Amino acid sequence: MFSTQPTQSCAEDMIMYLGIWGNLQGIIKCQMEETAHLDFGAELEPRREIIPFDKPTKGTTVQKFKEMVYSLFKAKLGDQGNLPELVGLILSVADGNKDGHVSLPEAKSAWALLQLNEFLLMVILQDKEHTPKLLGFCGDLYMMERVQYTSLYGISIPWIIEWFIPSGLRRSMDQWFTPSWPRKAKIAIGLLEFVEDIFHGPYGNFLMCDMSAKNLGYNDKYDLKMVDMRKIVPEMNVKQLIKDRHCESDLDCIFGTDCRTLCDQNRKKCTGDIIQPNLAKVCQLLKDYLLRGVPSEIREELEKQLYSCIALRVTAEQMEMEHSLILNSLKTLLWKKISHTTDS
Repeated sequence: MFSTQPTQSCAEDMIMYLGIWGNLQGIIKCQMEETAHLDFGAELEPRREIIPFDKPTKGTTVQKFKEMVYSLFKAKLGDQGNLPELVGLILSVADGNKDGHVSLPEAKSAWALLQLNEFLLMVILQDKEHTPKLLGFCGDLYMMERVQYTSLYGISIPWIIEWFIPSGLRRSMDQWFTPSWPRKAKIAIGLLEFVEDIFHGPYGNFLMCDMSAKNLGYNDKYDLKMVDMRKIVPEMNVKQLIKDRHCESDLDCIFGTDCRTLCDQNRKKCTGDIIQPNLAKVCQLLKDYLLRGVPSEIREELEKQLYSCIALRVTAEQMEMEHSLILNSLKTLLWKKISHTTDS
């Protein structure tokens, strides 16, 4: 069941509706997504295309469909040994009516939606706490659980008014309209746990290429829930999209808003080495959020850990060890402070 008006139109490429799937309330998404084109000679920007429904064709066997899905995942995620397991998971999800068979319409819908980063991630991370549950799909629509609070912080202001508000004042206003500090700490811990979920998980590393607070939300228990995962992309895809792109400066070597590489000035080509890991970008986002209202007894230590986190680089020696140490230290510091409070 659909509402007659979209609840939000984030951009031309996505419309969301409030809806009901069975007896569950959720968000129905209908979107076109930027389709990756790896030839940067004539087209420097990915273009938006309507989700294709031309595959698989009539007469395609289940085995052939499995091979199609396997090839898609190999292109997106790399040649990993556990891809057959993921293909099996997809076939289970594709069987929408749970009759033990994947019909041609079900296969067409699943194939089209698997082109979308967000849909793929919801399937891969379906058992993870901070990923909204995929409730179902039909055609080019898919439905995810509704998240009660759909921004990490801030207040919604009509765009005509926001146009006249200085950016510094707007940032301050965002920080005024936040939960209490213990609740912010719990939300932040959830975000750190999500970083763990997508960092070298069972199907590779995913990069957060748009660290906007509006992509993050939380429920009434202050558990973090991702609201928009369209710009969380397999690392292999990001490198393919950026590497060897023509550049004049490092500013030409960006995917989304936050996935960056360097411009090789000798070749005038972007390198394929991502500069910042997800954790550093998350800490940058959380810095003002957590330091505002932080209890004085942990302020100095929290600030120190956040700045160490922000300085983390992918190219650092023993980066994975540093990543783990910094992430666990932050979680421990926050948990110790809020574990005995009722306001979290």
